[in-house]
Amino acid sequence: MRTYLAISVAASTLLMAGGDIAPFEPVVATEAAEVDYGELFGQFRTFYIDRTYSGLVNNNRNSLATGGYIGYRSPDFNGLTAAVAAYGVYGFNIHEVDSDSGDTASYDPALMGRDGDNYAFIGQAYLNYKFNNTNIKVGRQRLDTPLAGADDARMIPNLFEAAVVTNTDLEDTTLTLAHITRETTGTFSNIYDDAYGLGFASGYGAGTTLAQSGDFVNMGRVALGDNDFNGDGSIDNKTDGVTAVAATYKGFDGVTLTAWDYYAHDILNAVYLQADYGWKCLLNENVKMNASAQYIGQSDVGDALAGKVDSNYWGVKLGASLGAFSAYAAYSQTDTSDITPTSPTSGIITPWGGMPAFTQGMVTRHQFFSDTDSWKVAGTYKLNELLGEDIKASVFYTEFDIGATNSYDYGTAWTASESGWDIQYNVASVEGLNLRARANYPRDFKNGLDWDEYRLIINYNF
Repeated sequence: MRTYLAISVAASTLLMAGGDIAPFEPVVATEAAEVDYGELFGQFRTFYIDRTYSGLVNNNRNSLATGGYIGYRSPDFNGLTAAVAAYGVYGFNIHEVDSDSGDTASYDPALMGRDGDNYAFIGQAYLNYKFNNTNIKVGRQRLDTPLAGADDARMIPNLFEAAVVTNTDLEDTTLTLAHITRETTGTFSNIYDDAYGLGFASGYGAGTTLAQSGDFVNMGRVALGDNDFNGDGSIDNKTDGVTAVAATYKGFDGVTLTAWDYYAHDILNAVYLQADYGWKCLLNENVKMNASAQYIGQSDVGDALAGKVDSNYWGVKLGASLGAFSAYAAYSQTDTSDITPTSPTSGIITPWGGMPAFTQGMVTRHQFFSDTDSWKVAGTYKLNELLGEDIKASVFYTEFDIGATNSYDYGTAWTASESGWDIQYNVASVEGLNLRARANYPRDFKNGLDWDEYRLIINYNF
């Protein structure tokens, strides 16, 4: 919010000297200095979800919620700014709940807090200092990194307590150093309550129930909960957090190279590498091509509180775009992990919301299971010219050939798949308003479990 003050002063003096009148000299209006009072920012979101199960489970559940966040960012004072933002969610009672049994099976849990509660909390509260080519942000904040991120898939995203330093002194290079101590998991984490085998491969650990509803919890506790995975008799699982270093280089024409290293103290070390290249098609210069490759390697460190970790994943993607149409195909592979039936660490584990895989579905994230090959095809068409509105539609299909050493249904090998679509409309007459409809249709999510899911989402950003 900025206020502009303008002060205009006009004066004239009539001097009489020997009967003569001095000429009038106007005073030019002056504008006072601009006053910066900072700014408001935020997002209002309303979300409806409907899922119908078939096979192993036969049930329909749906929920409607509204909420989002609103924050204030201070004016810049010699490079220093501060920000605070309150987050909250309110779920509507669209079903009758049995007062005796407390049965909430008709509600989808992914839109509300722990045990389906409504809640509000301070999700961002940080100081930011920028000088020359260095930026330092300390406090509660949103992170969007490959293996620790917001995963903003439902009402409230994951948020973190961290210190993050970025520097761009080196030409075409961005360097990042971060230390993350605590996390509160967003409403999507309710899907993974008591399902750590699935959650570890899908962005959530065994301690998500501890970190819901705005509670910021130690990173080790979020990942491991109260489980004694390494068998040493300790279930406290508090650690010194996660330290990450990263470099992004764009010095080659059309090429972006990214490297991250995450050191989760006494749990694991994870390396994430990605290379992206874009070029014009040699056969038709109007066709823009892009290719990407990614790699994740993980190993246990220190006290190895998660037990043995020794996993590798790689993926490749090839895409093209022509005018309003774009499409890509992707393939990935996770190697076989040497684990026991009770181990959560089969394949790649991602307990802090990071989900960078090229082959993930809208809800099916089985590509990180041990001994799993996955592939995906997807396409998007922008209807701007056809309809005169900012609308785009996307479709996808992904398939997972899952090995028997997976942590979700250990000892069983099967093939899972998911198809889906996504339509987004940016309303031109209301700046910041986005309307979205999405659907997904997993088949054999677990061997014999299918569902159809539909979502309607309204986002207003300011």
